[in-house]
Amino acid sequence: MPKPGTVALVAGAALLTRRALRRRVRASPLWPLPALDPPLSGRPRPRALRLLLTARETVAEGVVQLRLEGADLPRWEPGAHLDLVLPSGLVRQYSLCGDPGDTSSYTVAVRLVPDGRGGSREVHEQLAEGMELEVRGPRNGFPLAGASSYVFVAGGIGITPILPMLRSLPDGTDWRLLYGGRTRASMPYLEEVRQLAGNRLTVVAGDEDGRPDPAALFADTAAGAAVYCCGPEGLTAAVEEALPAGTALHLERFAPRATAGGDTGFELELRRSGRTLTVPAGSTVLAAVRRELPDTAYSCEQGFCGTCRQRVLEGEIDHRDELLTDAEREDSMLICVSRARSDRLVLDM
Repeated sequence: MPKPGTVALVAGAALLTRRALRRRVRASPLWPLPALDPPLSGRPRPRALRLLLTARETVAEGVVQLRLEGADLPRWEPGAHLDLVLPSGLVRQYSLCGDPGDTSSYTVAVRLVPDGRGGSREVHEQLAEGMELEVRGPRNGFPLAGASSYVFVAGGIGITPILPMLRSLPDGTDWRLLYGGRTRASMPYLEEVRQLAGNRLTVVAGDEDGRPDPAALFADTAAGAAVYCCGPEGLTAAVEEALPAGTALHLERFAPRATAGGDTGFELELRRSGRTLTVPAGSTVLAAVRRELPDTAYSCEQGFCGTCRQRVLEGEIDHRDELLTDAEREDSMLICVSRARSDRLVLDM
């Protein structure tokens, strides 16, 4: 048994620690910084910010929320994400889920993926309050557009970009939400979502209800509705299949879209550098380019962030990203995931 007053002393010490962290933020000369870093080759990338991790808490089973504080931080809109540079050098993208009007902090939530690429494990096991972390952004490839009505579909941690959207909707807006997860305990922000949505919410916990049914959700969806979906591949595929005619679909995936069939190698010319390379079937354009131009900017390696976007001068592109518009795809590509449909591709590098 702790001695009387021990709990109060511990709580008081934690409060003083957080106040000290915030004083460090206000006194630090590291914020703000210019918006873009000019690269030695390729496109400019967002200037890195050094922020202080002032709060870390568990918000669902396997999900931690991080509060990163600075001063006069760049503003963002619902749907935006940050690039988080981990101590190991890994860079991962996490949706902002706090208050867009707060220029003193950014909030993200990270689910542990035990068999993933290692980023979430590092967040869960190594990040602690008081650490300074590098971030880039914010950037928004999943913005909330105006519409007559909205249907939101979130799978697990996919609620994070959607939650600020729900908070931002004006009173009287016609919207509803399908929120699915493995269990209710694993679904972050479920209680806040319930309070925001009321009877507009359908919760589907896999251990109780099985898989979500987007077709039932869309049964009475009117033409002109905007459908926003963020979740794993199975959920996004089901939403695409059930999508009613006359609605606009906006997707944010957890991973690049799977492709059918095997890849083939192709020739790659870097026009400004005067170099011709071969991109093997089992590798990427980015890997081939960085062997020749190691300063080439990149980040997510999954076709989400746009850091590696390059201009295409010749050749037919096999686009595999989730970011570029149709107009942008006419003469550019994300070299981390996209490839060539033709035998040869020429980049303006």
